[in-house]
Amino acid sequence: MDTPVIGVLALQGDVREHLTALAAAGAAARPVRRPDELDELDGLVVPGGESTTMSKLAGLFGMLEPLRERIASGLPVFGTCAGMIMLADKILDPRSGQETFGGIEMIVRRNAFGRQNESFEAAVEIPDIPGGPVEGVFIRAPWVESVGAGVQVLAEHGGHIVAVRQGHLLATSFHPELTGDHRLHQYFTDMVRDAR
Repeated sequence: MDTPVIGVLALQGDVREHLTALAAAGAAARPVRRPDELDELDGLVVPGGESTTMSKLAGLFGMLEPLRERIASGLPVFGTCAGMIMLADKILDPRSGQETFGGIEMIVRRNAFGRQNESFEAAVEIPDIPGGPVEGVFIRAPWVESVGAGVQVLAEHGGHIVAVRQGHLLATSFHPELTGDHRLHQYFTDMVRDAR
């Protein structure tokens, strides 16, 4: 089996945890901070963190336009929590000047499940992931308000969309990298292999 090279956008957030989960899923995982590093990748993870800070840092590091171009040209990308927000075509309640990479035809609501002290864990049923529900860690998590016709809803929690896929792009409201269950990272790694 081939070993795809999957980067983790290392501007802010759960970089180390994603690197560990990707390695366990059979990928060659590496942190990515500069636009030229995108050329070496078969796929990319945009981790959780704080979406407004991530947007500013992506601008400062010159990553916004290069990533938009790579996403548009078919680079597989997996966004978790803030990463989901960064992959949304539209944010319902953006902070002033907040930008996204876009790519998934969806509208997201930031911090929809509440503040830091309202964080929680819940079992999330994802039919595409064998082996029973995954444990979702929701930390100031967004949810998806609506999706376009090309978006596949993979999971809901409490009546809200929390996992989606559109072609080569995958996003979850929650943090699968914090659980020790690497099935979602395996699913994404397989997506990257299929796209090569």
